[in-house]
Amino acid sequence: MKSKYMMIYNDLVSQIEKNKLKPNDKLLSENEFIKKYEVSRETIRKALNLLAQNGFIQKIRGKGSFVLDINKFDFPVSGLVTFKELSKKLNKNSITILDKLELKEPEAYIKKELNLENQKIWEVIRVRNIDGENIILDKDYLDSTVVEYLDEKICKDSIYNYLEDQKKLDISFAKKEITVEGATKEDYKLLDMKNFDMVVVVKSHVYLNDASLFQYTESRHRPDKFRFIDFARRNKNS
Repeated sequence: MKSKYMMIYNDLVSQIEKNKLKPNDKLLSENEFIKKYEVSRETIRKALNLLAQNGFIQKIRGKGSFVLDINKFDFPVSGLVTFKELSKKLNKNSITILDKLELKEPEAYIKKELNLENQKIWEVIRVRNIDGENIILDKDYLDSTVVEYLDEKICKDSIYNYLEDQKKLDISFAKKEITVEGATKEDYKLLDMKNFDMVVVVKSHVYLNDASLFQYTESRHRPDKFRFIDFARRNKNS
């Protein structure tokens, strides 16, 4: 026989999947759930914690529990996929908003990330809007000795398409790091953050085929809209 908290969990999951509970809906309070299901507070908390762990709700201290959008976009971790390619695959209405394009002297941390000496960098800050919501903030820094020219049209379309098709650069691989960080003032300004105070950050160092580093990127995602996927194959020890 299923435990009471699992029965409550399954009931709420069913309501979310059938859209009876919609994204951003606020759930009943613990006391209201206790009366509804006639169970203990511990049982309700177990059910709510499991819902949060499995990405169905977000618990916000002092405000309650809110339903998350379970229709998340699959974002490949191991591949080098442009936003234009991702949008085409998702078949979603998408817009790129160019917030900043500047050829400049790099700040100290960018200089370190790109192993630069005296060369300038392109700083490109773009907001990605999908289905009417600003949910990704892409901050790109490119070595200007490799990427000699950029303009607004290129940045709004696809930098990689330009570099590969017109400049004939062979973009080969990237080293990625995924972290969860507190939202910054810039995130709140440029993204539709709603009730979220954290973002998922994918930091990438991108290399050409000759193993030369030419790009450092911080891609900042609103946490409810993406799930990051990868394919792993086990190699048995001989």
